[in-house]
Amino acid sequence: MSTVHDIYVFIDGFAPFKTAMDFDNPGLLVGSGGTAVKTALLSLDITPDVVDEAALLGAQLIISHHPVIFNPLKELVPGTAPFMLVKAGIAAVCAHTNLDMAPGGVNDCLAARLKLKNIKPLVLSQNSGLPEALYGETACAFEPDEFAGFVKQSLSCGGLSYTDGGSKITKVGLCGGGGADMVYDAAARGCQAFVTGESKHNILIDACRLGVTFVDAGHFYTEDVVIEPLMNKLKKQFTDVNFIKSKRMRCPVKFI
Repeated sequence: MSTVHDIYVFIDGFAPFKTAMDFDNPGLLVGSGGTAVKTALLSLDITPDVVDEAALLGAQLIISHHPVIFNPLKELVPGTAPFMLVKAGIAAVCAHTNLDMAPGGVNDCLAARLKLKNIKPLVLSQNSGLPEALYGETACAFEPDEFAGFVKQSLSCGGLSYTDGGSKITKVGLCGGGGADMVYDAAARGCQAFVTGESKHNILIDACRLGVTFVDAGHFYTEDVVIEPLMNKLKKQFTDVNFIKSKRMRCPVKFI
């Protein structure tokens, strides 16, 4: 029977945990590697709702993108996800920035959703040499508003915000999650648009000055694209495990 350790090792094979950024905290964060796994839940985050869902499913493991323990824990109290995991005997394996940069990881999945071609690294990690961001060519030329609409539809966003770069878009830079400051690298590569999951006012002002259509499609929507492909990869490797995508993990942002 497959164990938590087996699944950890498999993920480490295509998204090595050692390639994560220095600030990160991926890995087996809760539980024992020796635990046998019959059911595993996949989710972008491990929230109390997600832990409840896993417990109801009888899952022995949750696999997430965002680490359930990121900052140092000063207390372990009821109602928090780490406490609930321990109490329920559910393990947690979290693959964060190592999965962002991995082949077939977050950025590759985002580029695929946007149907980019001739994809190349935009920014390389100083630690691993892997791409923190990508850029590529669009399938057709877009006006800024058309491109924003295309991104919204492609990612099934509840909503998004964008700046109008003022020119047709044929080359796009991207970074899933928080990569706003890489818009400068995108501009230097001749990208007319940049897609990421967070923005800052001063960077949006700069994007306008640089003539880049900056699309903030939300942290959730630019990273959740990896969960289903990851699940399918795990299903092929571990035929004795029932892998399920969380139904309770949704974008926390509401749009009006």
